[in-house]
This record gives sequence, C-alpha cells and structure tokens, in this order.
Amino acid sequence: MFKDVNYEEVVDGKTGAQSVAPERKSPERTLRVVLAGGGSGGHINPLLAVAEALRLSAPKAGISLTLRYLGPESEYVEILRAANIEIDSLLGAKWRRHGFVRNILDIPFFFVSLFQALVKLLFFMPDVIFSKGGTGSLPVVLVGWLYRIPIVIHESDAIPGVSNAIAGRFARRIAISFDRAKNYFPRKKTALTGAPLNPGLFTDQLSQKTAKDVLGFDPEEPVIFVMGGSQGAQPLNEFLMTNLEEMTKIAQIIHQTGTANFAEVQKLSRAAMIEISTKDALPKRYHPVAFLKTEDMRNALTAADLVISRAGSSSLFEIAAFKKPAIVIPLPGSARDHQRLNAFEFAKSGGGIIIEQTNLMPGIFMNQIKDILGNAATLETMSKTSASFYIPNAAQIIAQEIMKIAGY
Repeated sequence: MFKDVNYEEVVDGKTGAQSVAPERKSPERTLRVVLAGGGSGGHINPLLAVAEALRLSAPKAGISLTLRYLGPESEYVEILRAANIEIDSLLGAKWRRHGFVRNILDIPFFFVSLFQALVKLLFFMPDVIFSKGGTGSLPVVLVGWLYRIPIVIHESDAIPGVSNAIAGRFARRIAISFDRAKNYFPRKKTALTGAPLNPGLFTDQLSQKTAKDVLGFDPEEPVIFVMGGSQGAQPLNEFLMTNLEEMTKIAQIIHQTGTANFAEVQKLSRAAMIEISTKDALPKRYHPVAFLKTEDMRNALTAADLVISRAGSSSLFEIAAFKKPAIVIPLPGSARDHQRLNAFEFAKSGGGIIIEQTNLMPGIFMNQIKDILGNAATLETMSKTSASFYIPNAAQIIAQEIMKIAGY
C-alpha cells in the first residue's frame, strides 16, 4: 500500500478534508480500469506491468477485471494489444515546456482528444483511471476528473513531465519512482513506490552461466549488455560500432539497438568486421538485436556482468533489480533534463558510473570498462549498491491501491 499517504486526509483528489472509507462493492462486479499514457515504451511498459499485476491480484480477491487502454496509437501500443488489452484510440497531443509554436499547433488535436475522451469514458465509465503521463494522457485525466472517476498516476522520472505535473492536481493517488519527484506533488497523496516492472522479468530465472550459454556466449567470459531503450540510442550505437574491435577484445556484447536503428547497426557492424582481424570470431562475441521480448530481456540482464544504458527510469530500475553494475550515459536534451537527474539519483548509491555524452571518449570509456570488469571487488561492490537502489513490487503496490480506491 501507499504507506506514506495519509488516507484520512485525502478525498476526491483533494487534501485537508476528512474522507469516508469507500463502500465495499460486490465481488461479482467487474473492476473496470482505463490505462492512459503513451509516446514511448517508457510509458507503455509500466502500464503493462500494472495491468499484469492487476490480473494476478483481482482473481485472488474474487474480482472480474476489464482493462482498456485509452490513448494514441503507436508501435508501442502493440505491446498492450499483444497482452489482450482492449485499445481505444485517441488522437493525442503533446505538451512541451519549450516550443511555443508547436504547442499552439497541437491545440486543435488536444481539443479533439478531449471530445474523444468525453465520449469514450462516458460509454465505458471505468472505476479507476491509471495514467502514466505522456502523449494523450492529459485529456483522459481531465475528463476522468470531470466524471468524478478516481485517478491514480505514476511518475517515472526524478522530475515530472508536463502532463503528469498537471495531472497531479486532479489525481487521488500519485506514485513516484524517485524520491526527488515528491517535491513536485502534494505530499499527502504521494508515495515512493519505484518503477513498475514487468512481472515476467522475474519468473524462471537462469543462472548467469546458463543465461550466457542460452544467448550463445562463452559462459566463462564477461558479457556487456548495451541497452538502447525502447527507441534505441543512435549516438551510442555509432560509438559502439566505431570501437567494436576494442570492445570485443574486452568482453562479449549483446546490443539492443532499437527497432529504428537495427538495419543501420547491422550495416555498420558488417563494415567493422572487414576491419577487424578476428572477424571470424566476431559473430560469436557480438550479438545485435532490435528489440528484446520479456524472456530475452530477462536472460540478457541475467547474463550481463556490466550494463551500458541511457537513463530512462525503467532501464535503471531493471538494472538495479538484477543487481548489475552500470555505466549510464544520459540522453542530452531530454525533457527538463530528466535523464541526467535520473542518472545522478541512480549513481548516488555507487552502483553506476555516469559518463556525459559530450565526454564519451574512447580512452575514458574503455578505461572505465576495464576498471570495472578487471576488479572482482569493484564488481561485487557495485552489484550490491545497484541492488540497493531497487524498490521491489511497485506494480503490485499500485495494483493494490487501484483495487482499494475502487472499493475492493
């Protein structure tokens, strides 16, 4: 539960008034939940994690569950569709802290999305809305508040995006991944839960050596997992290709490129093979993949001795959940510089080293990798401190809170 939320002083998304415990509903009644949010895998994957946690929790409480996503269509929404979550599309509009002209141009899309949300929520009328922020989430939250539907939001980053910063005023409960984010929301309805991660990541885990073998690597040699995030990271991909020969001398590499960048990385890696004297061994030591399904992500994180990643919230919490040392390279120019702030929050414990993209020089980078992989004591210390950053069961905590707000 949200242990640091004072439930006695929260009512209808406002604080300062006494509330009456919700009347318990009949367990035969279906719990109807709308999932809102979009724009990237960083929004969609946590929605899926909470949806799966609800599917596990609801039957145990004798509750029938209906889930529906209400938001803009994108390639990432296919993740929800594959999980048998009904999709109801909104046009969507993106709000930016900077970019006045682009915001003006998006105003018509926003009002169209509001109208769509008015109609679709009226006909579905959920018991609770769970919003992750991002493109298209704000119209759903505003209309939900108008209909007096309880709203739960989750903020992944150390500093909230525009949609969640506004939505926090209308939410009944606010879950956050980073303690720093509590400074931007009403304290009495905000709780530190960590990031919701896919429960499938934690089932049927292999030993590290077995995971390496399953991925086609030598179990006795170190593995580096390069995580580009759901959208990939083109500058990281290009840097890796430029230094592929040196990297593969140090370790075996599994490289998640992002779907949009996979063809280009394949092309660059083939060119690199021509230059590398040990090109016959390269396919055994370097495995590029566009996208990792849950089982493959679980095996890659299990096999890794070191992770190189951007500083998206879900990526950092996945790294910590698997107790992995990391080199974190924040995305420059991310909204409100949230990736840099995320990275510093993660690195404070000592489980990660930050290299700014402007300082991504081969000499500095290779020395950091060698220092970490070449020192067993450093690996062990970073592994333990990385693990200390992880907050377990976020998806389950949020799912239980959704059920509680609905009266179950």
